[in-house]
Amino acid sequence: MEGEKWGRRIRAFRKLKGYTQEGFAREIGVSVSLLGEVERGNRNPSEAFLLEVAEILHISIEELQPPEEK
Repeated sequence: MEGEKWGRRIRAFRKLKGYTQEGFAREIGVSVSLLGEVERGNRNPSEAFLLEVAEILHISIEELQPPEEK
């Protein structure tokens, strides 16, 4: 469940910044299939992965983090 939230956020920010899945995967140095797995919530992103995503997108990790459910 948590992976799904991260994946949706990553996909939304990636699209907002104009990256295709292929181009973004190349930028962060992972395969398209790995990025797809993370975006679909089938794989939990590592901390290093999240830091790289935030850096490439020029956003903070706090911005990328899914909002807390109340």
